[in-house]
This record gives sequence, structure tokens and C-alpha cells, in this order.
Amino acid sequence: MITHEVFNQAPERVGVNEFDANVALVEAVRRWGSDAVETRPSGAPPASELLTEAGALVGAADFQRDAELANTHEPVLHTHDRRGNRIDEVEYHPAYHRVIGDAIARGAHTSAWAEPKPGASADRAAMFYLFAQVEPGHACPVSMTHAGAAILKDAELPEKDSWWARAMSREYGRGALFGMAMTEKQGGSDVRANTTAATRNADGSFSITGHKWFCSAPMSDAFFVLAQTAEGLSCFFVPRVLPDGTRNTFLIQRLKDKLGNRSNASSEVEFDRTIGWLIGEPGRGVRAILPMVSRTRLDCVIGTAAGMRQSVAEAVWHVRHRAAFGRTLIDQPAMAAVIADLQLEAEAATLTALRLAAAHDEPMARGEIAEQDAGELAFRRLATAVAKYLVCKRGPGHAYEALECLGGNGYTEAFPLARRYREQPVMAVWEGSGNVIALDVLRALAREPEAFHAFFAELGQARGGYQLFDEELDAVQDLSRQLRSFLLDGSSMAEGRAREFTERLGVLLEASLLLRFSPPTVAGAFVAARIGRPSGLYGALPPGVDLTEILARA
Repeated sequence: MITHEVFNQAPERVGVNEFDANVALVEAVRRWGSDAVETRPSGAPPASELLTEAGALVGAADFQRDAELANTHEPVLHTHDRRGNRIDEVEYHPAYHRVIGDAIARGAHTSAWAEPKPGASADRAAMFYLFAQVEPGHACPVSMTHAGAAILKDAELPEKDSWWARAMSREYGRGALFGMAMTEKQGGSDVRANTTAATRNADGSFSITGHKWFCSAPMSDAFFVLAQTAEGLSCFFVPRVLPDGTRNTFLIQRLKDKLGNRSNASSEVEFDRTIGWLIGEPGRGVRAILPMVSRTRLDCVIGTAAGMRQSVAEAVWHVRHRAAFGRTLIDQPAMAAVIADLQLEAEAATLTALRLAAAHDEPMARGEIAEQDAGELAFRRLATAVAKYLVCKRGPGHAYEALECLGGNGYTEAFPLARRYREQPVMAVWEGSGNVIALDVLRALAREPEAFHAFFAELGQARGGYQLFDEELDAVQDLSRQLRSFLLDGSSMAEGRAREFTERLGVLLEASLLLRFSPPTVAGAFVAARIGRPSGLYGALPPGVDLTEILARA
């Protein structure tokens, strides 16, 4: 019957190389990845070649089907076996194992640590981006393993070399993945309110007892845990299996029924004389775990940018194939403005993510840090917080607008943008929600002025290209001096403007990158839309913006 004929529906978006098709990502890798370095180890393929291979993989129908299966067949908690023995295991669908196995095999977790070189962090960020674009749930343990290596490399632990080798491994199942357990039900972000306690054992290990309200990826091989000692809050390395081969006590109380992806398990866990080893100094747990927090914040930015790319790609695919009222949707000015605006946001986030990743390359000098490395370290201290605030907060609204481009299809779980819309908020919540991040920016303003010097030096490289940008940069620098004066005087007035200040810093960072590295049409449209006449809604671009080049980059 004629009613069963399917027409005016977009074909399946499969067989697209997700790296090669993403112009902004390709350009960013050429600029900040290892391909920008003239020499590479003999026989080593260029990063772009490896990313092209990964782009084809994640764009294939089989991989996208696995991403769907991993989210429709949710993890199942088995606290006991059928004979009553406590096992605390989470069972995942085989599709989840295939997805994360592919990501691990391509170094999306620790390639920048395993093969440190100029550009390694940007290469790894781009690989992580590609996999997170299609299936974000598995990216949680992948990210925490990348971040945990920042602590593990300097830790003094039993069998530390073995743990390092396993973390660097690209063999899923044989290598090691890391998790994190910081927050508790009474404290949340206020980790100093934790009540989980650790007491020292005769062999130098600690016995940990308490409850953690959030522990993501509970089937990880080891966890970085915060607990109170006599000296105060301290950081511990807690393996699932002890050196003698016995199971550590790691009691999974329940899996969280969370808003976002359904493929990765988040849990509450109980420690009952669980064995752990101290990381860093007792009583300095926050300081010890901060390197991990910094890199998980980085991955929140990368993951959000990846989600924005998925949103734009799915939206533009639909509107290029769908017609209404006698015209293809993309040919209708209102829709073209929405897609172009979504692309501006995605491109700005992608450049920010890769530039930030580049700042996380390990210093090339050892011992006394070279001057340029010191500048990068100062820049990334502030830029990580600023980007985490702005990019991650823009994610949910961006996903929603892209979803709306698909109309009713977008609102169903059969299409990936419903899943993306549910996923994007977690990146803003995780590792410091908005107020926590904005107050962290104020803390840096008061205590680490060198971070602001480095940050404004970075932004200043874009001066002279656009008057609106120059005027806003001057205004925000003046505001920074005013707020610092408040902070040094002990006034609380700065806190009320912390979010505004952090947002404006973030917009300037994105604008500076676009002004330097994107086509003038793209940069000019972004500055005009985000600084000249900012709107909370997408598609309200200033008159005169040339959409053609922007749409082509989508």
C-alpha cells in the first residue's frame, strides 16, 4: 500500500568518517597534535592517519549499533552468586565491551602517557573525542584511567611498576582501568566533610571503612579514594584485587538510576576494612588527587565538545535530506541560521578542547621547568576551570536545539540525540558544578596571579583583529583587577560576580582561538553573536552573517 512507502526521511547516517568529516578537529590536530612536529619515531604513522582509521570505525554501522545496544541493555549488578557468596560484580552487555575495547586498543586512555612527545596530549584528546562522540558512557573509565595516571606516575605503591604497565596497556581485559570515589551523601563537592575513615596497619597499608555516594565504573581494577586519617583528609589507592590474589572488600550497594547514558554503571559503594595505600602526604588528600581532577575536567571539556559535534552532525544530516513546505530544510533561512549557530558553538568548543589538551603535554624539560613550560602550566591552571565552566554549561542547550532540528524523530530514543541530550548535563556536574568552578576561578585570582597573566597573554594574541573582542578583553581585565581587590580586602562582593566573570573569560578564550585559527567568517560571526549581541537562544545571528562557509564546515 502507498501508506507503507517511506519517503522524505533521511537515510541512516553511517559510513561517514567522523574524523575526516570534522574540519575543525582535523585542523586542530594539525595545529596542536604531533603531526605539527617535523620529526617522529621511525616507522610511526602520523596521528592523522590513526585518527582517520578511528573515524571510519566509529562511523561504521556496526559500531553505532554497538553504541545503541550498550545503552539499551543496561548493566546488571550481582551482589552475590547463586550460592550466596558475595561477589559484587556488574555485568555489561557484550556491545559495551566491544566499544571500550576498541577505544583502549587505540590509546584513547593513556597513549599520551605511554608515548610522551610534543603533541601527544592533543592526539590522545582527538582519539578520546571520536569515541566519546558516538558512545559517551564508556568514556568515563577511559577518562579516569587517563587522569589516574597523573597520580600513579609519582606514587609509591606496592607493585607500582606493574600497575603502570597495565594502565599503559592497550589490551582490554589484561590492562588496568581506574575509577574514583570521592563524594559522600552528606558532603558532595565538600569532600572535607567526608566521614569515611582510614587507619594504618602494621604493614604500612590502611584499612578504610565508610560509604561513597558516587563511584563510577565500579568494575575498574583500582580506585583513588578519599578518606579521613588522624592527620585529616587523605588520598588512597584501592585495588579490587590485593597483591596476594584475594578480593579486596568492595561492596557495591546499588547502581544509580541516572539521567544520562545507560551503558556505564555508576554506583554507591561501601568499604569495610578495605585495604588501600596512601598517596602523597597524610592530611593532604585534596592536593594529592588534584592532578586527577584537573585531567578529568579536561575530559569533561573534550567530551562535551564531542557531544556538540555529534549533535551538529546528526542535525545537519537530517536537514540536508528532509524537505518541508516545498524546500529542503537546510535551504530555509531560519533553519540555516540555527545550524550555523550550532556549528559556531561546536567549533569553538573543539578548538578550546584541543588547545587545552595541548597545554597538558608533560613538560619537555626535567628538573627546572623551562620558561615556556611554566607559562603553559599557568595557562592550563586557569583555562581548565574556565573551559570546564563555559563549554560544559553550553552542552545541554546545544544538544536540545540540535534535537529540535530533527523534530519528533529527535525526541525519540531511536535516534541518538535524545541520548545525547540526557548525557550532556553530567559534564557540567561532574568534577565541580558551576559554583564550585567559578569559585575556583576566584581562588586562582587571589592566590595565583601568574595564571591570569598567562591566560590574558594567550588571549592577547588575538588583539587587533576585531574591535568588539578588544573592547571586551579590556573590560574583563579591568573586572579581574576589581575582583582581585575585593578578594584581597576580604570582601565577599566578588562571589556574586564569579559566574559572570568566569563565563566572560570562557567566551573570550573561545573567541581568541577562533580569531587566530578559524576562517574570518567563522570568527567574525562568533564574536558578533557571543560578544556583540549575545542571545541565550540559537539561530539569532546578527544580520549580515555569511552562513555559507560556516554551514560547509558543519
